[in-house]
Amino acid sequence: MKAAGFPREKSLRAFDFDANPNIDAATIHTLASCEWIKKSQPLCLIGDSGTGKSHMLIALGTEAAMKGYRVRYTLATKLVNELVEAADEKQLNKTIARYGRVDLLCIDELGYMELDRHGAELLFQVLTEREEKNSVAIAYNESFGGWTKTFTDPRLCAAIVDRLTFNGAIIETGTDSYRLASTRARAEEPAKIG
Repeated sequence: MKAAGFPREKSLRAFDFDANPNIDAATIHTLASCEWIKKSQPLCLIGDSGTGKSHMLIALGTEAAMKGYRVRYTLATKLVNELVEAADEKQLNKTIARYGRVDLLCIDELGYMELDRHGAELLFQVLTEREEKNSVAIAYNESFGGWTKTFTDPRLCAAIVDRLTFNGAIIETGTDSYRLASTRARAEEPAKIG
């Protein structure tokens, strides 16, 4: 668990499936069995901010770690920055191999920043290293049609989508922010007199 590098604890038990009907509880609990990791398949969690993608990513990664799989969690920007630094220091092959060895690589917040061509190519190398050998799970804030905003080269974007979806599971978490709805609900509660 410690080696995975999760930023906070998240569990499937703590996820409010009633608050997001787009996420099928049965599908998620099937994914929690980790059969997809055993088969080296990818997982894409796609939806707007606040729809449960990161919670699911961390919770499913936690399930995998508890079942003995080697898991690594990282933010997309952190991974790309690490790859750029490794390339500058002539350590790229070693860094890619390190990310290639874990059973499940969880990449969160993909899609929040446009990647320059070099960064996108380096990320592509990590995905290619893992393809059909080890699983990748990603959380992306936009449907596939908008991925060219992050990966500006259309051919590279198509290749990345191909690697992240081939034989994989795609969970669309929708557009309604759970956090925003919770904040609004609290704001509408009558002030408590103390």
